[in-house]
Amino acid sequence: MYAEKLQQFENVKNLGGKAWEHAKACDLIDGSGIDDCSLHCFHYQQMFEFLFKHLLETKTKYDAYPRTHKLEQLLLQVIDDTGFDADTERFASELNALTVCAEAYRYNFLLNCKTYQRTVSVLNPLLDQLAKFANS
Repeated sequence: MYAEKLQQFENVKNLGGKAWEHAKACDLIDGSGIDDCSLHCFHYQQMFEFLFKHLLETKTKYDAYPRTHKLEQLLLQVIDDTGFDADTERFASELNALTVCAEAYRYNFLLNCKTYQRTVSVLNPLLDQLAKFANS
């Protein structure tokens, strides 16, 4: 599902390609029997981070992106620097939650999977918008 959304970046040797690799990992995890949603969260967060940074690298006059891992900040920069249009109020808290969630994975904390799945359901439409914008 996710790799299909980012199909345009399949095996591309840039940040978009990295986003596709993490999308592929999310699909593999979805199809496995892994019960811990923190692994999915880590790859889902990385997919968004690399996609945001790809857009900042390819659709701005600066061809650069910040070092931050905070997805909310990256979305705001994509909006400011590329003209991408998104409802920041709808997505900001979910992106922040996803950033925190991925940090929890790094420290082996357990996640509330129902809350994480709600976050994913809110952010999936943003992923669709970003993929479409990347193609334009």
